[in-house]
Amino acid sequence: MTKHKLFITILLLFLGIYASAQDEPRRLQTLNGRTPINNNQSGFGDYSEQGNYYDEAGNRTTWGRDSTKHGKQKKIPVGMFQWILEPRLGTIIDAENNDTVVHNFQNFNNTDGYTGEYSYLGNTGTPRYDRIYMNRADDSDVFLFLRPLSYFRSGGLQEFRFTNTLSPITNLAYHSVGSKINGEDRVRANFATNINKDAGLGFKIDYLYGRGYFQNSACSSFGITFYTYYRGDRYNIHAYANVNHLKMFENGGIENDSYIREPEKLEQNYSTTDIPVLLSDTWNRNHEKNFYLTHKFNFGFYRDIEVPDSLKPQVPSPSELLSDLPDSIRLALRTDTLARRHALDSLTAKWQSEQIVPKEFIPVSSIIHTFDMRDLAHTYIAKSTSGTYYTNNYYGVLNNVYDMTGAMSIRNTFGLALREGFNKWAAMGITLFATHNIRTYKLLIDNEQGMEMQRYNENDLSIGGELARTQGKLLHFNVNAEFFLTGKKVGDLTVDGRTNWEFRLGKRDSLLFDVRAMIKNEKPDFFFRHYHSQHAWWDNDDLARQLRTRIEGTLRLKKFGTCLKFGFENISNYTYFAMQNTLLDETKPALPTNLSHAVTVNQHNGSVQVLGASIAQEMKYGLLHWENEVAFQTSTNQDVLPLPTINIYTNMYLLFRIAKILRIQVGADMRYFTKYYGLDYSPSIQQFAVQDANLERQKMGSQPIINVYLNTHLKHFRFYFMAQRVTGGKNAFYAPYYGMNPLTMCIGLSWNFIN
Repeated sequence: MTKHKLFITILLLFLGIYASAQDEPRRLQTLNGRTPINNNQSGFGDYSEQGNYYDEAGNRTTWGRDSTKHGKQKKIPVGMFQWILEPRLGTIIDAENNDTVVHNFQNFNNTDGYTGEYSYLGNTGTPRYDRIYMNRADDSDVFLFLRPLSYFRSGGLQEFRFTNTLSPITNLAYHSVGSKINGEDRVRANFATNINKDAGLGFKIDYLYGRGYFQNSACSSFGITFYTYYRGDRYNIHAYANVNHLKMFENGGIENDSYIREPEKLEQNYSTTDIPVLLSDTWNRNHEKNFYLTHKFNFGFYRDIEVPDSLKPQVPSPSELLSDLPDSIRLALRTDTLARRHALDSLTAKWQSEQIVPKEFIPVSSIIHTFDMRDLAHTYIAKSTSGTYYTNNYYGVLNNVYDMTGAMSIRNTFGLALREGFNKWAAMGITLFATHNIRTYKLLIDNEQGMEMQRYNENDLSIGGELARTQGKLLHFNVNAEFFLTGKKVGDLTVDGRTNWEFRLGKRDSLLFDVRAMIKNEKPDFFFRHYHSQHAWWDNDDLARQLRTRIEGTLRLKKFGTCLKFGFENISNYTYFAMQNTLLDETKPALPTNLSHAVTVNQHNGSVQVLGASIAQEMKYGLLHWENEVAFQTSTNQDVLPLPTINIYTNMYLLFRIAKILRIQVGADMRYFTKYYGLDYSPSIQQFAVQDANLERQKMGSQPIINVYLNTHLKHFRFYFMAQRVTGGKNAFYAPYYGMNPLTMCIGLSWNFIN
C-alpha cells in the first residue's frame, strides 16, 4: 500500500470519528406508517419511547448535522425503508438495506462472494461462476455475455433497492487492494431523496478498476443507475434506467502452471507479473443499457381504521368547549341551565364532526403494465494473437480481429390482478398476464460483399397467471406459470411455486420452513443456437428443449441461528459450453503452449441429477464468535456438470466495543472446496466451459484460502483492513492456468451522510 493511500485513509478515519462525535439526538419519525429500519446489521440503532436515538451501545447519538436558530434545535429526521421489484409485474417486495451492512463488511468487495463460493480469474471484477449449483441464479432473461459478470452487475433490477427516506441520504464507499502498480480500486456512491412521502428518486454510481497481478489482466467497469417512483393509493409507478460499460483485458492464462505449482524447479524466482501469459492486446467489451417502467392503477375503497379507545381523542371539557364563545354568551349561559345544555350538545356535535377519522385504502383489483428494454453491444478485439492459440480462424487477419455482437429485447406485459384481503373470502390474490417480447440479435456473416452484420428477429407471445397469499401469520405461498403461444419459444413452459410456514417452538424460538418447486421446459438461449465470430462459429437449430425439474427447501431456527438447506434437480438435455482443444505436438505434454483452443456447444442426451444440502450455524462464547457454513453436493455426471463435493466457509473472530461506541470485529476466515475438474475459460466468448475430456484435465481445489481482518464501525462510519490470501500453495487456481492473486493488503471505508 502506498504512503499517500495510507495517509488519506487515516485522515478519513479521523474525520469520520470527529464528525460522529459532534452528533446530537434526533427524534423518530415514520414513513407511510412504517418504522424506519433500525437494526444492528444496517448500522442504525434504536429509539426510546421519547424519540431519542440510541446507538448499539445504548448511547444517545444522531446522524447528519444540527443547526440552531433562536436557541431552538433544528431536527433532521432520520429513517428509511427499501424494497425490490419482481420484474415481470412490478410486485413490491420489502428488503433490508445492504449498503449499510456492518457485520463482515470486509467481504463486501470480494469477487468470490461473501462466503467465497465463486470461482473467478484472479483479478477483481473478472467473470465468475457459483460452485454451489443450487445457489446459481436463474438468469435466463440476462443476455449470455453478461451472466458471468454478476459481481459488478449485482443481479440488475432483481436486486436493486428503491429507497424511501425521511431525509436525503448519501452513502460513499471506497475499496482498495494493493498498490497503484497492480492493485484494485472501487468507488461507489448512492444517493436517495424523497419528493414527498409517496414519491422519491435517486441514483447510484459504481466505478471499478483492477490493474491485475498477472500480465494483461486489467479490467475496468463503470455503471450508473437512475430511479424514481410514486407509491400512491390509486396509482403506483417505478422507473429505472441503468448503463454499464465493462472492459476486460484477456491474457489467455499463464504458459505453464509450474510457475505456481513447482516454483522450486525453476532456475529463478518469478513474481506474478513476470510469469509469461498467452495473449496480449486482446479485450472483451460489453456495453449494456436497461430501461424499465412499471405502473399500476388500483381499484378499491377506503375504510375506517379501528383505533383503540385509549388512542382516540377525548371530548374537551365543558369549560374548553365554551371558551371560544363571546363573554356575553358565556355569561348568559351561566344562568340558563337548559340553554347551557343545548349549547354544549351543539358544540360537542360540532367538535365530533371536525375530527378526521383515519382511513386506509383497500385495493380490490389492479391493471398493470410493465415495459422492459435491454440492449447489449458485445465486442471482442484482438490486435496480436498467436497463430496457434486458436484452432479456428473463420475470417480476416489475426492481428486485426474485431468481432461485434448485438442483442436487444423489448418486452411489454399487461396484467389484471384481483387483490387478496379486500374481504374475508379473498384469501389469496389472482393475477393474469400476457407478455409480448421482441428480440433482435446481430451477428457477423460472410457473404460475397465481405463481412457484414446479419439481423435475427424473434417475436414471442406468452400468457400466464399467478396465485399468491402474502397476508396472514401461518401460511404464505406464490405459484406462477407461463406458457408461450407463438414465436421461437412456442411450447416453452415455466411453473414456479413457493410456500413457507412458521411454527412456534415454545416461547423462545420459532421454526421457518420454506419450500420451492420448479418446472422449466425451454429452448436453449439464442447464443447457444447461433454465434458467429473469428474463432467460434455455430448454428444449432436442432437443439432440443432443456427440461429442468427442481425441489428445494430451507429450515431456519430464528433464535438459535441454524439454517439447513436441501435441494434436488433433474436436468434433461443439459446444454453447456465445452472446450474442444487440439494437441499440436503429441510427443509433448498438454500445456497451453502445445494446444490450439476451441469452444463448442454440447447437449447431453439424457438426464443429469444434482443433489445438494448445506448447514449454517453461528456459535459464540463471550467475545468469541464462530460462523460456519458447509455445503455438500453431488452430480451424476462430472464430465458434463462438474461440481466440488464439499464447500466450506468458516469465520472466527472477536467482537467487542471500545468506549461503548466503537465496534471492533477482528478475526480470520477461511474458504475451502474439495478437488474437482473446475471449469475452463474461453476468452473468445468470455464464458466458462467444461474442460476437454479427451485431453489431460486439471483439478482445482483442496487449497485453503485464509483472510485476516480488522473491521470497525463507529455510528455511520465503517472501516476495515484485511490481509487477503495469507496462505500460498500449489493449488492456488480457480480455473486451469488462471492463478489466484498473491498475498495482498486491502482497505475499505464507507460513510453515510444525512442532511
